Amino acid sequence: MLDSLIKGLRCVFRNKLRAALTVTGIAVGVMSVVIVSSIGEMGRSAITTELSGMGMDSLVVSAQQSGVSILNESDLNMIRSVDNVKNAMPLLSVITEGIIKNEPVSCMAWGVNEEANRVIDLEVIHGRLINRGDINEESLVCVIDESIAVDSYMRSNIVGKKINLTLNGIQYDFEVVGVVKNGVNTLQNMLGGFIPDFVYIPYSIMQTSYNISRFDQITVRLEDEMKSEAAAASIKNALLSEKEDSAVSVENLLKQKDKMNNIMNIASVALSAVAGISLIVSGISIMTVMLVSVSERTREIGIKKSIGAANYNIMIEFMLESVLITLTGAVIGFLAGAGVSALICILMNYPVRINLGLCGIVMLISIIIGVIFGVYPAYKASALKPVEALRHD
Repeated sequence: MLDSLIKGLRCVFRNKLRAALTVTGIAVGVMSVVIVSSIGEMGRSAITTELSGMGMDSLVVSAQQSGVSILNESDLNMIRSVDNVKNAMPLLSVITEGIIKNEPVSCMAWGVNEEANRVIDLEVIHGRLINRGDINEESLVCVIDESIAVDSYMRSNIVGKKINLTLNGIQYDFEVVGVVKNGVNTLQNMLGGFIPDFVYIPYSIMQTSYNISRFDQITVRLEDEMKSEAAAASIKNALLSEKEDSAVSVENLLKQKDKMNNIMNIASVALSAVAGISLIVSGISIMTVMLVSVSERTREIGIKKSIGAANYNIMIEFMLESVLITLTGAVIGFLAGAGVSALICILMNYPVRINLGLCGIVMLISIIIGVIFGVYPAYKASALKPVEALRHD
């Protein structure tokens, strides 16, 4: 076997140009799959991170008001006492118009409490978040997205500046006490600005403005996300025991997030499969090259057989040559694809994401292609009769 391997290596590089072109074909196919799968992995990771920042890895509790039952402070405390609940935050929201530096701003105002950064991912870059004192005193303070600050003042740090928000037809001047990194920046870019900028204010201000004591929703973060369905059932049962006349809804956003991840994975695999078609084309070229090699080395095969080489020795030699071509191309293609993918991630300021599992499968498929498309030429070489092979010019 070792002797056949050494001979295969020699034969692969006997015609350097032909070998290089064949190896390049395999390398391009593997590189395409690696790049496509890596971009898909990067996109999936980016969207997952941003969905987490929006609170998509949580449960959302809401009450369909059919009587006098609504979500209130006692319901919030009850939810916090349920097993597996890590944090729970009341949530009110309204799309409104804001004015900052005499310029209108389309934004969504979120009424939150001091638990906001524990339920949704808020990365503070300047100032602070809403605290309990702001809630109790109904302070006219807010936390804004970085994009609002940059668009208005051409800088991110505008702590102390004012933004005017309209709530229930009444205008309020809020002082900016904190600036957070945009949680949905990529999604905003992808959707052409369809997603408005976010402004976070004390929920007590929103309740007073709209003369309500209820919460629109309660967002729940879990200790163990794998047990989300059981936690959702426990929360619903706990609320229904107190609200028999109300239809309580507990939406499991984790399941929606998982569905989106599955869709992204399927899309990535499908695109990789399309890119992998080039490997089949490369396999055909390998068969062509090997058939030419058999034709060129017919006399050599005859000499080997005449001095005792068995059919399987000849077949193994040609099979190994075919596998070596594909293996060389697969390794080069993987390295090139990984390098290009890493460069793309660095240029886009994303963590490097390479689906090693899929890349390993592609390399294995490349080797299998080398075996499959090398079988016929190898069999044809082994089936040559020594006398006829020696007579070949």
